Amino acid sequence: MITNPDIEKYMRDLIPARDEVLTEMEGYAAEHNIPIVGPLVGRFLASLVMMTKAKRIFELGSAIGYSTLWFAQAAGPEAEIHYSDGSRANAERAAGYFERASVSARIRVHVGDALTALASTTGKFDVIFNDVDKDGYPAVLDAVPDRIKAGGLFITDNTLWHARVLNPQEPTDEAVCTFNRRLFASPHFYTAQLPIRDGVSVAIRL
Repeated sequence: MITNPDIEKYMRDLIPARDEVLTEMEGYAAEHNIPIVGPLVGRFLASLVMMTKAKRIFELGSAIGYSTLWFAQAAGPEAEIHYSDGSRANAERAAGYFERASVSARIRVHVGDALTALASTTGKFDVIFNDVDKDGYPAVLDAVPDRIKAGGLFITDNTLWHARVLNPQEPTDEAVCTFNRRLFASPHFYTAQLPIRDGVSVAIRL
């Protein structure tokens, strides 16, 4: 864990109980070892959406739709949220959760490569959330600047990558480090990084 485990537990204990669907998703992810952002990051993402009044959101790498649901609930009934994942089984499970949470009408589901889905969707977004396979992070950074409106947010999960950024050994570690360096140096974004869970970067489109 990036933060002190006791601090992490303290923060988690402060969060009110989630609704039935989010709680079930958390249990399913834990049981089946499916990576999700968890309630600390989920609540943070929702806060960013509510602060910025974001309505058009594209999520790159959505798994079972846990963070998608946080986005959809925070953005409200007029939102347009794009889910993308390479697994049809994940997408079908996510769609079931969205239906039960009464947010299906505001979510568009893409199955296949996330960047291909983004490229095939026209227009700019208030928020793009990046949570694809970490090897793909540099390619995401190449693709997103022209797809986010001025003042919009580019949010990326796992940017401290289990602390492997301190001593990168594998190609995936190097990809995350390269992404971080390039994001902070980018003329397109003003970036901050928070050590929540596995590290979250928030970049404002200039």
